[in-house]
Amino acid sequence: MAKPVVLIAEELSPATVEALGPDFDVRSVDGTDRPALLAALAEANAILVRSATQVDAEAIAAAPHLQVVARAGVGLDNVDIKAATTAGVMVVNAPTSNIISAAELTVGHILSLARHIPAAHAALAQGQWKRSKYTGVELFEKTVGIVGLGRIGALITARLQAFGVNVVAYDPYVTPARAQQLGVTLLSLDELLATADFVTIHMPKTPETTGMIGLEQMKAMKPTAFVVNVARGGLIDEADLYTALTTGEIAGAGLDVFTSEPPVDQALLGLENVVVTPHLGASTDEAQEKAGVSVAKSVRLALGGELVPDAVNVAGGVIDPYVRPGIPLLEKIGQVFAGLADSPLTSIDVEVRGDLVEHDVSVLKLAALKGVFTNIVSESVSYVNAPLLAEQRGITVRLLTDPTSEEYRNVLTIRGSLSDGGQISVSGTLTGTKQVEKIVEINGYDVEVPIAAHHLVMVYGDRPGIVAVYGKEFGDAGINIAGMQIARRSAGGQALSVLTIDSPAPDELLETVRVAIDAQLLREIDVTL
Repeated sequence: MAKPVVLIAEELSPATVEALGPDFDVRSVDGTDRPALLAALAEANAILVRSATQVDAEAIAAAPHLQVVARAGVGLDNVDIKAATTAGVMVVNAPTSNIISAAELTVGHILSLARHIPAAHAALAQGQWKRSKYTGVELFEKTVGIVGLGRIGALITARLQAFGVNVVAYDPYVTPARAQQLGVTLLSLDELLATADFVTIHMPKTPETTGMIGLEQMKAMKPTAFVVNVARGGLIDEADLYTALTTGEIAGAGLDVFTSEPPVDQALLGLENVVVTPHLGASTDEAQEKAGVSVAKSVRLALGGELVPDAVNVAGGVIDPYVRPGIPLLEKIGQVFAGLADSPLTSIDVEVRGDLVEHDVSVLKLAALKGVFTNIVSESVSYVNAPLLAEQRGITVRLLTDPTSEEYRNVLTIRGSLSDGGQISVSGTLTGTKQVEKIVEINGYDVEVPIAAHHLVMVYGDRPGIVAVYGKEFGDAGINIAGMQIARRSAGGQALSVLTIDSPAPDELLETVRVAIDAQLLREIDVTL
């Protein structure tokens, strides 16, 4: 039999080819040469790329034998994941390959800001000896605030503690026990900004976190403080940052990522109190080699028909076709579940009820955890690191099965306990011949809502006229309500309303509605479909 064809579309380390082994027909093509790429894809079973090759719908359509797209790195902006999933093509990346490199670059930016290293170098290279102008500060006994205490945040903590700094952090999903284990004090974001001498951000980029550090937050910081972003472009509002830097609201900034790359705001880049690098977080020999070797191993697993832990869209391996549709359903339920959590999780139960339990459903626990962490950590989440993310946060996880399902053939539930003593649950199922993904329960309220990109979940006292109140507010704001369902346990008690809306609702509007209906809970939840 002919060996499977593995296409390498960009320069990768020799270790990558070695990791593939002798079982494949390894071919090379210039991924930026579009005609050559499309021609080579005609026989490819797998393709390995970095960031320059566009694996879009056209490329996937040109590859009738393609089983896996492997990105030797973290970001997947150049891969059309939806088109790949529709075609049954697995997409894998290397989610942990760059975490040490990113942590070290963050420390480098902090040191560069503290000691004015780039500016001092530039002056001396031009023959200017300006010792007094570039007097800096020591890190010793300073306070470093980490916004997002995930894997990279934990690595930064360990490295900075050697300098004798005090580390504080803001992360609503980290328990006090985990923070204590790391030697970190948890604070609210406002407290962190007011306290820290250096603020470094390590959050995922979501509608909620985009622009999370704006002028208001920078005004709350010390005028001697510095801010660093080596995570995602857009977490800091760049226009507000320019204002804060030029008016003395903060002392300086270190940026490796930008809203547009290459960045278009040359005024910001030209400031002397800004240290910039061209998105070098993963640009080390070690990170690149780790990425290549990691995805090569994933390609071997995928083409061998085994479970692929780093798959970002589908789980490979011997998974029963009856179980497989539950994977994307649970990932979406996990996102809804995480959106309802208002304090750190301490435990998660993944419950599978119905005739699904006759099959191996262990992959569903991984899918649930992947969904829970997708929008709350800065690193890419996969089947391999999702359990580790739970472990790092001190969250116990169980998979529970029950062959009995009273209302639906199968029901999948994620149930969790919070550090403040609260509990949340979200259940879903697949209905009809089209296997429509639906939410069928939230916190004990029975609903039946098709999963969409934008939902609002509200809990309020059941009384006449409430729907008219919030319907008018959303209508006046131009937010179209595409669907709505209200559930209650008793007349005049608490009611839960789930709205499906066509576009995200501004925070100001949500606060207006919350006050108008005296809502005990009002949460917008965005789901990656």
